[in-house]
Amino acid sequence: MKNTALLIVDVQTALVNYKPFNIENTLSNIKALADSCRENKTEVIYVQHDEKTGVLEPFSSGWEIHSSIDPKPGEKIFRKTYNSAFKNTTLDEYLKSRNINTIILVGMQTEYCIDTTCRVAFENGYKLLMPENTNTTFNNGSLSGRELYEYHNFRIFKDRFAEVKSVEEVITGLKKNNYD
Repeated sequence: MKNTALLIVDVQTALVNYKPFNIENTLSNIKALADSCRENKTEVIYVQHDEKTGVLEPFSSGWEIHSSIDPKPGEKIFRKTYNSAFKNTTLDEYLKSRNINTIILVGMQTEYCIDTTCRVAFENGYKLLMPENTNTTFNNGSLSGRELYEYHNFRIFKDRFAEVKSVEEVITGLKKNNYD
């Protein structure tokens, strides 16, 4: 679909290896969405977080996009240093140049990069779809990863910034070209 893109944010090896909430199901769902997008001519775009030092230091093994959802040749990868996939990147310009107005947003971490990217995309006028069980995070000492995921997806994102639907509903919509 020419006006829709799947945006996969920060699903990087080091973060996956730390085993956030529901990670196996999340990866499986992201892969299913990416495969469906490719089959239905919907662009798949990756975002990769850079840290100056640490587990997400560029070109380290932990920084790499997780092998279970590897980008295919020619798929765009944006690198970022902030929670927002838009701040100091050319993502917005790229999406506009491709006439993309709907973003299917998935990835890590729910309360940081997913939340910030969701809000900035919304403020920039994009329609957002947030498939269930396609973003995840870690326990933070006060709340579990599950609590953070459920709170953000069903209390913050849903019906405010995005449509929260099952993965199956989003895949059906892709097949029927419902998002263009």
